[in-house]
Amino acid sequence: MDIDVEATRMKTILAYGDSLTWGSVPGDPKQHPREVRWTNVMVNSLGNEYEIITDGLRRRLTAYDEHLSDSNRNATQTLPTALYSHAPLDLVILMLGTNDMQPHIAGTSIAAMQGMRRLVTIIQNHVARPDIPNPKVLIVSPPKLCKTQDEFYTGFFEGTIEQSYKLADYFSQIAQEKDCSFFDAGSVAQTSPIDGVHLDAQNTINIGKALAPIVKEILN
Repeated sequence: MDIDVEATRMKTILAYGDSLTWGSVPGDPKQHPREVRWTNVMVNSLGNEYEIITDGLRRRLTAYDEHLSDSNRNATQTLPTALYSHAPLDLVILMLGTNDMQPHIAGTSIAAMQGMRRLVTIIQNHVARPDIPNPKVLIVSPPKLCKTQDEFYTGFFEGTIEQSYKLADYFSQIAQEKDCSFFDAGSVAQTSPIDGVHLDAQNTINIGKALAPIVKEILN
């Protein structure tokens, strides 16, 4: 009996992001439990026909270097390897941009927009194998930053709260320009005032639940 491999293959999603995708607990170096992280909440809502590959690197940047780091945080340099390694992929979800707006990195939402545009271009032109199509792309704008009493994060993201309010509009423009999908995570989730950047358990769950029907529509 012949088996239609393509018909039986699970739909594979790469979630490529920073600490929000890794699952950082606000004000704590720990991760949220697996069942709380938005990627697992999303795929559990989607069902058995889908699988998720979670690639969350804390403080990852779209297209910029962080020379104080002991790892390469520039996604333009690491994303092609991930695309090649995990092919074939049906969808890549990009949730990045917050770290770009740090004053010592790029400092503006426009810079994050330019970096995101470059990442989408990489995905749409990457050739993992000549016999498979490029994955679809979903840009997710991270929730807006908020004020915090945490001195470290206040200094680290000084002046970026206002910039973070512009990010969703800019990312939406890229999605239209590059003919891909867009979702504003700030429409369902808020950052925690504990550190002003990360998400408590309920808010990361909210993102996973909200993304599930969007992903299903994209891939069906």
